[in-house]
Amino acid sequence: MKAKSMIKILALTYGLIGILPIFVSDSSIMMRILTMILIWSVVASCWDLIMGYAGIFSFGQVAFYVIGAYSSAILSVSWNVPPIIAVFMAGIITAIIGVLVGLPCLKLAGPYIALVTFAFQLALEPFLKGPLGKAIGSGGSRGIISVPPIEIFGYSFSSSELVPFFYLAFIMTLICSAIIVVILKSHWGTAFLALKDSEDFAASLGVSAFKYKLLVFGITSFITGLFGALYVHYVGILSTRMLSMEVFTVLLIMIVVGGIGQYPGVVLGAMVTVTMNELLRPMGIYRLLIMGGMVVVVVLLLPDGVTGLIRKFTAPKFRRKTGAGSLR
Repeated sequence: MKAKSMIKILALTYGLIGILPIFVSDSSIMMRILTMILIWSVVASCWDLIMGYAGIFSFGQVAFYVIGAYSSAILSVSWNVPPIIAVFMAGIITAIIGVLVGLPCLKLAGPYIALVTFAFQLALEPFLKGPLGKAIGSGGSRGIISVPPIEIFGYSFSSSELVPFFYLAFIMTLICSAIIVVILKSHWGTAFLALKDSEDFAASLGVSAFKYKLLVFGITSFITGLFGALYVHYVGILSTRMLSMEVFTVLLIMIVVGGIGQYPGVVLGAMVTVTMNELLRPMGIYRLLIMGGMVVVVVLLLPDGVTGLIRKFTAPKFRRKTGAGSLR
């Protein structure tokens, strides 16, 4: 998809989300849904970047989200680091860990990368609950309570200030979405697509698999950690429940509904999935069953997700273009 088309879809989508608080600011439920759409749309976009564009089947995205949350919470609670600084420090910490996780994946492919990254995610919970986790301030099984809100120039963006926090998340979402578009349409985006098609082909173009694989791990981990940190200062509490399979499943549904490798379709996927997840919450254990059925329908009828449906009705205007720029 051309950059111009991406920007149009993002502008329409985020423009709609951005004006909704004018009409629903009195509803705490709706404001929570809108805020979570923003946060999850960026996290899902990062997963789509590494999996849908670079072709790296990383299943550790939730782990990086949680690492960002814990890093910021520990820095602000145990080390008294101002939350706004802790958020960005958490992004850097997560990026470093993401690169370290990416290193053993350099010589692996397909399902083996998925296994390594998923094993890392599974190992994170016992680490945080164990003595090592407690030593760094994770709070063990109890987690971390009373995480301070973000403050900017003396103004507190607490969970009780729903509209101000929404627009803080909105600004961060716009910035990170713009960064993702620039990456996809730069020579980095071309390199990622080349690696996805064939590492041998990419090497013939002068693309270093080592460099670009670590690059995509670092970028996506940083942004994911950043929004994990943003989330924990929004809710004010933290536990390893964030590592549950439910969170992983819902995030995966967002990408499938939006269309894997069909950015910015994943943003639309996040809108649909987060809204349905909240509306179906009274259904209890049947909620994921219903959403799972939705995924089956999407996979069978819309293999390219909602993006494919949009392209079908707007072709050739939104016809997909795989070229992303020139290599340097």
